[in-house]
Parts: sequence; structure tokens; C-alpha cells
Amino acid sequence: MDTIILDNVLPRVFAGIAEPRPSEVWSRRVELHRGHTYLIEAASGTGKSSLCSFIVGLRRDYEGRILFDSTDISTFKPSHWAALRRTSISILPQELRLFPELTAWENVCIKNQLTGCQSPQRIAEWFERLGIADRRDTLVARMSWGQQQRVALVRALCQPFDVLLADEPISHLDDDNASIMAGLLTEEARRQGATLVITSIGKHMSLPYDQILHL
Repeated sequence: MDTIILDNVLPRVFAGIAEPRPSEVWSRRVELHRGHTYLIEAASGTGKSSLCSFIVGLRRDYEGRILFDSTDISTFKPSHWAALRRTSISILPQELRLFPELTAWENVCIKNQLTGCQSPQRIAEWFERLGIADRRDTLVARMSWGQQQRVALVRALCQPFDVLLADEPISHLDDDNASIMAGLLTEEARRQGATLVITSIGKHMSLPYDQILHL
């Protein structure tokens, strides 16, 4: 996948609003190109997480079209989406979606067993760099939100991807850990020649963004 095109996309809940909030994304044509890094800045309630859900096919309650290269994603069947989410699209969702009853290591390995993408040594190295190596056997339910964000990042990196969406990935991290996370994301995206789409309602990663869009 080389290009994601948002063609006059607008959440249906916003349709018909007499004075819509000015946006550089909604109801416009936006192209996200492979190998580029994008920041989508938004105020709370403007549809940031909805946009991520639209792109990964988890929701369809929008007007307009989303195209992967030249194909409208509304034509994709569940089996196609399953393959895309395993080989082409990765997401670090704002709500993280970790299994609280499993350990940090088990949460990551569930994903990696499906993809066979990373070696245990590589994953252990990421845990170490992110400062959570001593928490690998801790139940996620007993970890802080910032620690869980780092676990969710490692899980998101345990697959091939053409694009990775990170929805407010550092909201609960200090500057040092945010910098380490940004470094890991950038390294893996460059290795795969992938697109990064980062969202934020304030605090965001310090990265060399190719484009900043205001939602």
C-alpha cells in the first residue's frame, strides 16, 4: 500500500451541522504517502479516534471515501481486512486494548505468534529500551497506564506494516520515555519503508513530520 486517500470523509455524526468546525482533514481530499510521517492535531471530540477506526476498517459510519491506493475500502470483505491487519496496517489505539489478565510479555507474544515477525531477542531488547523489562511478567492490570502504553507499542511493532497509526501514544509518558518510543517507531518505520500517522490533542512526539494536519 503506497497511498491512503481520504476523499471528502466526514463522520456521519457531524453531517448536517450548520457551522462545522474548520478542518484540514474532514470534507477535504488528503493523501498520506508511504514513507512519510504525519501528525494529526485535534481538539477533544473532533473525531481523532474515529478517523483511526475508519482507516483500519473498524467503523464505517462516515460519508465520503477512503482509498488504499485506488481501491475503496468499503468494498473489502472481513477476510481481506483480517489479512491487512496482519500484514499491512498496525494500530496503537488510544484505549490500548490489552488483555488485563495476561502479562505484558504474553500480550505481545499473542500478536507475534500470529505474525512471526519479531524474534524473542528483539522483543526483549525493546522491553529493555522502554524501561519495562522488569515488568514483563507482570499482569497488565497491575501496570500503570504509561507502562501499558509502552507494552502496546511493542505489540504494534510485532507485525509487518505499510502504515502504523498511533492514537495519542505518549499521553501518559514523561519526555524521556516519549523520546525512546519515538525512536523505536521511527527505526521500525524506516526499516519497513512505512507511513507513520500520529494523533494528538496536545502532547505529541518530537518527530520530523512531513506534514501536520489540524482536525
